[in-house]
Amino acid sequence: MLIALAACSPSKLAYGQVKSAMLEAGLSEPNAACMATRMTDRLSLIQLNKLRQLRGEKQSLSDYVLAVRRVGDAEAVSVTASSAALCASGLAREK
Repeated sequence: MLIALAACSPSKLAYGQVKSAMLEAGLSEPNAACMATRMTDRLSLIQLNKLRQLRGEKQSLSDYVLAVRRVGDAEAVSVTASSAALCASGLAREK
């Protein structure tokens, strides 16, 4: 039982919400899925909650990264930008 709980970290439980928020922000399904996987592995729940609130018109990956910059969290920007680049290029293992 303890092993099962450890495997379901709170950030992993947030994956669906983060992916949905990215889709609502205008990202494509493949990029949102790939980026949400990487970001939930690397960011705290507080950081993920801030990013989950980003909404807007259909955006490109670069528009999304610029929106994340406005959150004012350097680590979130770094993780988002690297995730966007790796997922868009196909270099991310998660894709």
